[in-house]
Amino acid sequence: MSDNELFKIPEEALKNIKSQAEFKEFIQKLYKQGVEALLKAKINEHLGYPKHDPSGKNSGNSRNGFSKKTLKTNLGEVPLDVPRDRNSTFDPIVVPKHERMSAKIEHAIITMYSRGMTTRDIEETIKDIYGVQVIEGSISNITGSVIEDIKEWQQRPLDPVYFVVWMDGIVVKVRQSGKVIGKTIYLMIGLKHNGLKEVLGMWINETESASFWLNVLTDIKARGVKDILIASTDNLSGIRQAIKSAFPNTITQLCVVHQIRNSTKYVVWKDRKHFLADLKQVYGAINRDMALMPLKILPGNGA
Repeated sequence: MSDNELFKIPEEALKNIKSQAEFKEFIQKLYKQGVEALLKAKINEHLGYPKHDPSGKNSGNSRNGFSKKTLKTNLGEVPLDVPRDRNSTFDPIVVPKHERMSAKIEHAIITMYSRGMTTRDIEETIKDIYGVQVIEGSISNITGSVIEDIKEWQQRPLDPVYFVVWMDGIVVKVRQSGKVIGKTIYLMIGLKHNGLKEVLGMWINETESASFWLNVLTDIKARGVKDILIASTDNLSGIRQAIKSAFPNTITQLCVVHQIRNSTKYVVWKDRKHFLADLKQVYGAINRDMALMPLKILPGNGA
């Protein structure tokens, strides 16, 4: 089968398939032929001349046979002949060097790992779904590389100035010691000079406190942040002092959402819907004077 005819599957070949196993074997062969044809085209492009072309003489690099590689894919394990060059500079995107597993399986492993599955459970699940045996060491290498990426992200340099920084926590469900529990992840999101928001970091701590946020602020300061114009927080005791300790010129504002929640504590349940609709005219106003007008006519304010 030529490269141009690679994906023109003859009907006769399909008619001869009698079982699911035979169909899988046929698809694996088709996949192998397709990838290897693509690799041949890529090495032609890499070297700058096709095979046996006289223009490649004394070009400084040439073909150097093939290396055997077994790629783990969702089709199962597929043996491939990967072309080499004498300078060892050919690194095809389709089958990168030192990789033995398709991106789809790696993604599945990372997803299962992030959901708290054990290495043994991941190994058995991959075998059941893809028909591929993945050894424990391979799983550890994949998840380990993700952890290294996370560490690099956590320690990356930050911009010197952020216009607004939001500081708060969200509760997510995680598996710990065989049980699913709620964990609070504390987030810091910054508004950059170009109008885009950036997650500066995520931290897990058993309790939220001013001293914890001071450690976070010290962390981002060490990563290059020199100034924050406005910090938006909840009304945690001592948090304003912590911000002033790290960034003395920062203006601290109480988050609108937290202010709304605090306000609704004093409103009976049946009146909250109407109260929130009226209150929106206050916090949605474009200036102080326009905010005062609807505020004066809110129930309880002498209207």
